[in-house]
Amino acid sequence: MNDVFLNGQFLPADQAQVSVFDRGFLLGDGVYEVIPVYAGRCFRLAGHLERLQTSLDGVRMKNPYSDHDWQTMIEQLVDRNGGGDQSVYLQVTRGVAPRDHVFPTGVKPTAFAMSNPLQPVPEKYKKQGVAVITMPDIRWQNCNIKAITLLPNSLLKQQAQDQGALEALLIRDGFLTEGAASNAYAVIEGTIYTAPKDEKVLPGITRELILELAEEAGIPVIEKAVNEAQLKQADELWISSSTKEVLPVTLLDGEPVGSGSPGPIWQQIDVLYQQYKQRGTS
Repeated sequence: MNDVFLNGQFLPADQAQVSVFDRGFLLGDGVYEVIPVYAGRCFRLAGHLERLQTSLDGVRMKNPYSDHDWQTMIEQLVDRNGGGDQSVYLQVTRGVAPRDHVFPTGVKPTAFAMSNPLQPVPEKYKKQGVAVITMPDIRWQNCNIKAITLLPNSLLKQQAQDQGALEALLIRDGFLTEGAASNAYAVIEGTIYTAPKDEKVLPGITRELILELAEEAGIPVIEKAVNEAQLKQADELWISSSTKEVLPVTLLDGEPVGSGSPGPIWQQIDVLYQQYKQRGTS
């Protein structure tokens, strides 16, 4: 069984224990990060730690560690669990206190981390693309905070699975925000559109890399949300996340997207993404 990290200690996962009075358990009062690791090296770690700090600031919680301490701990955890390709999960909750909606004072945050083998993206997703459905965005108003309160996302993701789709693309006030567990993109007449970073969208680390790669390749990008009509008429649709990288969407609500096959701009971005990974850039 893999080792985990809990409040300053490494220990076997089956020995890790958290109080039932932890506010993460009782109130969902916490934030998290997911960091891919390739060949034992964290991918875009600085961006993930910056987003963790932003999430902690957003919920008025103190960061229990410095960036250097987080990095050291993560590298040790990855090494203890065999190196290679892994997915590291970090979670910080406000800590243990009597149940009350008001924030407690003088409470030490609970810091937890685990790592598991990172499964490669199925080749069929890249060759055939994936299916998605559209659903109303029922999440809260601060989706830029990566909070552990993921029940709305889970409900949406489950409805997608029930309909044979990989993901749910979310519509708020007539416009695409993102996926239940991903950022989303539409390619229209050679230009990549993705919703701007605001309170309705998580600032994805993979999203930032995709936009960097597109800019370097001279592919136009507009950070603007598309409406439902544009979404259904797009030449290409993609989704991205830290563990799924960037995937082509070829079926939207049961209808083909564009030609019904992964599009040429996605193919170009995927090649650039894989090259970036091979360089081992952090």
